[in-house]
Amino acid sequence: MRDLATGRPRLSTLAFTAVAMLAFAANSLLCRLALLRGAIDPASFGAVRIVSGALALALIVRWRAGTMRGAAREPGDAGGDWLSAAMLFAYVAFFSFAYASLAAGSGALILFGAVQLTMFGAALRAGERFAPLACAGLALAALGLVYLVLPGVSAPPLVGAASMALAGAAWGGYSLRGRGAVDPLGATAGNFLRAAPLALLLWLPFIGAAHANPRGVALALVSGAITSGVGYALWYAALRELSAMRAATVQLSVPVITAFGAVLFLAEPPTLRLVLASVAILGGIALVLAGRAGK
Repeated sequence: MRDLATGRPRLSTLAFTAVAMLAFAANSLLCRLALLRGAIDPASFGAVRIVSGALALALIVRWRAGTMRGAAREPGDAGGDWLSAAMLFAYVAFFSFAYASLAAGSGALILFGAVQLTMFGAALRAGERFAPLACAGLALAALGLVYLVLPGVSAPPLVGAASMALAGAAWGGYSLRGRGAVDPLGATAGNFLRAAPLALLLWLPFIGAAHANPRGVALALVSGAITSGVGYALWYAALRELSAMRAATVQLSVPVITAFGAVLFLAEPPTLRLVLASVAILGGIALVLAGRAGK
């Protein structure tokens, strides 16, 4: 519930939001840490992440059902759908393979830049018209992404960058499909459940190169069950009190959190290209949000 005196989200909502953003950033760090040291291969990481996330979300939904017996439920809404599950699967698959070559900081920047550009592009296709300031911001963000992946000594690998951009597009599409869900948590649990066999099918072609030690499996389990499963549950709890504008704005913190975490835990030095691209992408997206808010 909102604070009735101010109309602002309560402290609990702010706490849920902060923890969710940390969880999103942690997914990048956990995946890069697991793949960087060869503890697990990308296909196995993605499969373990989705399956463990499905199990964690199923337990959360079951616990919620036990605490809300008799509550009204919208028929046909909970449980997700196959198209959303396919988008979720595509996000995790491209994400996992991208981090086989990308640094955590640049990967998160490409991911969330692509997410926002996908969602803004969908708004434009739906007929929404942006103010001139928002159009300028959209162009600046796009140029920032192009600059980040331009060939050069400090440029991220092209294949990895393209994979992460596809992951961002898939997550953006998945988020758009879930905006109208009456029961977002139930729908997400169903989508994870449907994505689980897809993840296992992805793993089969790479079975010859599959490898995992206990450390790699543990990192994938944490990423799936905690920072994905629990993290998404907290995020959906927060979304009940956040406006769409606030929800979009707070996600801009994830690449920054990831970059700092990469310096602290992965010893990734920040490059000038990454700093300049971050300013362009995040600044451009901020201008888009400001332009839309001012309409």
